[in-house]
Amino acid sequence: MSSRSFLLLIGAGGDGGAAYREFVLSRIAATEHPVVLVDTAAPAWTMPYLATDHPHLRADVSDPADVAAAVKAFAADHTIAGVMTYMEHHVVTAAETARMLGLPSSPAEAMAAARDKATTRRLLDQYNVPSARAMEAPTLEAALAHADTIGYPVMVKPRSQAGSAGVVRADNRTQIREAYERASNETVAGLEQYGPAGVLVEECLEGAEISVETAVLGAGRARILAVTRKLPAPPGTTQEYGHVIDAADPLLHDAELAHVISAAVDALGLTLGVLCIEVMLTATGPRIVEVNGRLGGDLLPLLAQHALGIDLARIAANLATGTAPALEPTAHMAAAIRFAYPGKSGVLEHLAFHPDAGRMRTLERAVLSQRPGAVVSAPPHATLNDRLAHWVVTGHSAADCHTSLDRVAQLLDVTITAPAATTHCVR
Repeated sequence: MSSRSFLLLIGAGGDGGAAYREFVLSRIAATEHPVVLVDTAAPAWTMPYLATDHPHLRADVSDPADVAAAVKAFAADHTIAGVMTYMEHHVVTAAETARMLGLPSSPAEAMAAARDKATTRRLLDQYNVPSARAMEAPTLEAALAHADTIGYPVMVKPRSQAGSAGVVRADNRTQIREAYERASNETVAGLEQYGPAGVLVEECLEGAEISVETAVLGAGRARILAVTRKLPAPPGTTQEYGHVIDAADPLLHDAELAHVISAAVDALGLTLGVLCIEVMLTATGPRIVEVNGRLGGDLLPLLAQHALGIDLARIAANLATGTAPALEPTAHMAAAIRFAYPGKSGVLEHLAFHPDAGRMRTLERAVLSQRPGAVVSAPPHATLNDRLAHWVVTGHSAADCHTSLDRVAQLLDVTITAPAATTHCVR
């Protein structure tokens, strides 16, 4: 038996995952426990952050039984300190694996409830947590009837997708038909292999949308670590266009928001981990949109690090290994990210940042996501796979960040020609 104790990470995100996931993995690797990746393969970008002697445990991560068998074999000769994942795909498998080994985790049933939006809505309703009225729609006819019952506008969405895939607003019965088709078929990052299929028709919540980065330290012990304000998206699309975290955000200390967050966590039975909980700030108060049983994507941990000095990924790793995490902020700044989408569908001919972008002191990174020749789709059919670029800025306030984001946007040069078929992902 090895004298060292390892942290198992279920899934890395594939060869193209570095842009959004490398920072998170680097912070997980900064803990005292060497990281062993459980995945079908170990992408090259992950290798600097993995245990030198046991970097990779080969398993089919779409098959929980295969993961369990591989982990059991590894555990026979090695000490495992914890199990975690930052990927939506594997939150249930990670919880099941931790339970098998007797290690800290939320119950697998709670993670499954968070993965399934229908179960989430049912539990929130059962425990009187403010949310959106929602109904399952096994057929188009059911979707039309539910929309009539709820009242327009409505949101039509898949039960188990992420990244806004298949999420469509419908303002009338005609739009329901296209929305139902998209919600039934659109997918992203292979998530159709994980979680139940199906479509929900939901009440359309109006207001400013945020996500609340939340640490759950035990049953009934939820703590808000950061509040992320979502940048507004153009009408007709539900894609994420950007985020900003400001250490001076008054919602960090808002009692009503804290109560709703705690109630949602308790309703789903989540007892440990770092969650990304999406909330709509409506005229009647905060209402839950989604509960994600994992770290927020879109580099939100990077924004929290710059704005607050709070290391969300390391906190998640600490909780998974039973280590006391550092939760107090050590910075008082702001940080933001923006995503560029195509202005029209077609073939990408040219994509580049002007050299002046590199001379901006507030620019933390600017990353191109596509290469010339790619066929891209504009909103409303765009998915996160159609993003052209993203950039991260820092500042003393959210207003500073908005100014810098706009300046970088002006320095992104895009040429798209020859309108082409859309690239939105379908099953």
